[in-house]
Amino acid sequence: MARSLGLAAYLALSARRKAEPYRPVQARGSGPLVWGHATSASDARSLARLFERLRQARPEVQFLVTHLSEVSLPDEIGMHYRVEPVPAENRDAILNFLEHWLPDICIWTRGHLRPALIHAASDRGVAMFLANTRDDALEFRSLRWLPDLVRRTLGVFDMVFACDGAVRNRLTRLGVSPDDIVVSGALQEGGAALPCDDAACENLSSALGGRPVWLAARIQADELPIVTEAHRAALGFAHRLLLVIVPDDAEQEPGFAAALDQEGWRVARWAKGETPGETTQILLADGVEELGLWYRIAPVSFIGSSVIPGAGGRDPYESAALGSAILYGPNVSRHLGAYSRLAAAGAARIVKDAATLGAAVSQLIAPDRAAQMAHAAWEVISDGAEVTDRLLALIEDTLDLVEAEG
Repeated sequence: MARSLGLAAYLALSARRKAEPYRPVQARGSGPLVWGHATSASDARSLARLFERLRQARPEVQFLVTHLSEVSLPDEIGMHYRVEPVPAENRDAILNFLEHWLPDICIWTRGHLRPALIHAASDRGVAMFLANTRDDALEFRSLRWLPDLVRRTLGVFDMVFACDGAVRNRLTRLGVSPDDIVVSGALQEGGAALPCDDAACENLSSALGGRPVWLAARIQADELPIVTEAHRAALGFAHRLLLVIVPDDAEQEPGFAAALDQEGWRVARWAKGETPGETTQILLADGVEELGLWYRIAPVSFIGSSVIPGAGGRDPYESAALGSAILYGPNVSRHLGAYSRLAAAGAARIVKDAATLGAAVSQLIAPDRAAQMAHAAWEVISDGAEVTDRLLALIEDTLDLVEAEG
């Protein structure tokens, strides 16, 4: 009765607010659907990491990521998963959302509860899990006049993954059963290792014959002179050093090739089937599709789209996952949290121009220096793996039940 009165009162107030009707942008697709709600960009990356691993095990599963309208998600999330704004806390909007997407499982992150949506999903039989639960997301000022609603809403979740003991204690004070709480730490935010053709990697490594290599990945045209000037400086310390350049856009490859030729570099163009010889100074790749190969052969990587303002940086976790020491420029607003986390761990170093980039490369081509940073990067990537594994197993068990019932 208390739940019904509390929820009815909350919905009555919500109904007075003007709300846009929910209109899905994308089709659902066939198969079971796992829905993740991200309350921040970092939570979206954690969900993407979880979904990536689940997709490898269950390719038939569909995925949806919802977010608040004021939260901007990384572009790459929308490239791989369906992304929609979360529906308003309005009965009609919520019903339209649930009827369109028909989710089987919901992974709600952090906190910041939306009681009407959460209760409606649970009432429809959606398995509900709360992950990455943090103390700062358990402030329910707008719901303090309905404390029973907060308790009942948290009680809807089948399992709650708390980031630490303090969060667990807060949850129990809010009425969550200790049996439904797991102190797990935060979900893993880092990306999975990019794929690679093993034969191509082995052949290229053999052709290089132990030459030192560094990578300039996802480079904008305006950054190319900075990269080549840095390479020229680093060659003064290691004359056999090879630079691999990967344009951020494959269509830039011919322009890059012309610019490098004009500067007098000895270049092998991967797009034309050329492999580097002993005197090759630069290997020019033709796009980001084979980054898994380039990160594997280069112990030092400069992540471009970061020196010149405007591009906002690119995801550093794809490099960290493959054991490459990371260098980056100051303009990484789209991935600032990730770079800050890696830099604090000693896995990434900021550079600001050709001089500092050249100096950093010259220092890090020493294998022991790069190995220290790569190890630190791996520790960052591995942080949160245990809770990711546990949640993944829980999701797979739930999907097995869904399929058995369906």
